[in-house]
Amino acid sequence: MTGLPVDYEGYREYVAARLDPLRRTAYLLCGDWHTADDLVSTALVKLLRHWRRVSAMDNPDAYVRRTLLRVWLDERRRPWRRETSWSEVPDRAVIPAVEGTADRLAILALLAELPPRRRAVLVLRYFCDLSVEETAQELGCTTGTVKSQAARAIETLRGRLVGDKEVPTHG
Repeated sequence: MTGLPVDYEGYREYVAARLDPLRRTAYLLCGDWHTADDLVSTALVKLLRHWRRVSAMDNPDAYVRRTLLRVWLDERRRPWRRETSWSEVPDRAVIPAVEGTADRLAILALLAELPPRRRAVLVLRYFCDLSVEETAQELGCTTGTVKSQAARAIETLRGRLVGDKEVPTHG
């Protein structure tokens, strides 16, 4: 092996401190906890391969988020991810009994319907609390693209939410 040894202890500490937020971010991207765990695992393997370089960066979190995002986008491109099978088609959706859960599930379902780029913009901007500029950097696009994708995604979500409920308008 060439070069300096990898700082495995530093890697373990970094991962331990950020594992839960990474899993939540992955879940918001893909909408499934099992897939989220797979995405995080793949991203962390990639992180370990480059840990020596990444640990010296000013913002290793940005590298890990970008890696997680790319892993998710790569996974979505796989042909078997576009197929779903059902043994029986349900007559209607199951409505959860817990207050607040229905709204959360509805928003997650609507988020899952968004195109990947728009969904990524919303997750990075409003869950990861990144600025427009940071989000643009993560996605490799312009700030104008981030703003327009966010606006279109929010408008789509708002339209679908309003279409599902009778919401009084003020104005």
